Amino acid sequence: MENERINKLDKQIDKLADRLESMRIAEYIDLLQKPSKIIYLNFLAGISKGLGIAVGATIVFAILIDLLSRLIVLNLPVIGDFIVQILHIIEAKQGNL
Repeated sequence: MENERINKLDKQIDKLADRLESMRIAEYIDLLQKPSKIIYLNFLAGISKGLGIAVGATIVFAILIDLLSRLIVLNLPVIGDFIVQILHIIEAKQGNL
């Protein structure tokens, strides 16, 4: 009876150890004990996010300007004048840079 209980507890402890190992708790605790590593990883994450946003926004705005330029060719009366004004503003701002 006592041996069965010990075996059952031993199996439960093994399962718990396997689960903790699969969750990588030890690595997380190790990371928490090194604040400089956390700061470094957060710094890299911030740079990556900022770079991704900048590149993504550049691509989206380039596509938008290209589409607006193509709409001018269609010579739509109301929208065409508005698009021309927007493109002139963009060109003026680029000249100031």
